[in-house]
Amino acid sequence: MVSAQSSIVIVRPVDDVFQFISVNFFQNYPKWSPEVVELEKLSDGPVKVDTLGRQIRNDQGRRTESRFRVTQFEPNRCFSCEGTAQTPFRVIYNFESFDQATKVKFTFELLRVDFFMRPFEKLIEAAIRGGADRVMHNLKGLLEEEATEPSGSAKR
Repeated sequence: MVSAQSSIVIVRPVDDVFQFISVNFFQNYPKWSPEVVELEKLSDGPVKVDTLGRQIRNDQGRRTESRFRVTQFEPNRCFSCEGTAQTPFRVIYNFESFDQATKVKFTFELLRVDFFMRPFEKLIEAAIRGGADRVMHNLKGLLEEEATEPSGSAKR
């Protein structure tokens, strides 16, 4: 398994941050992860545990498709998804409230590294770590920028 973590404090209430990341995941995910070129919700209803999704990503010129399932949905505390097919991954967002700010901890885990890729595990880990940091900075920028827009014009 290869994993990386990153955390950041976003100057927004935890409810706003959780809403943006989790409740509105299918509308907002491509905004903070521009590698996502297609995202589709495969389940009806609001996002919750067992909601299914499909994404197509373009990571450094490599196009991949994966299906995933929401595995945790604890309002203002935790949101996570796991890959369901050939790409065994897990993403976890943990939320911690601090007055009018929120600490978000992001974890990405590649649950299995194919045998032929094992010699490159350290390079894969470094790339994942850089991606995790980028995700957190993108989220902070999006959410704090949204907070400073003129009243009534916040995008959701």
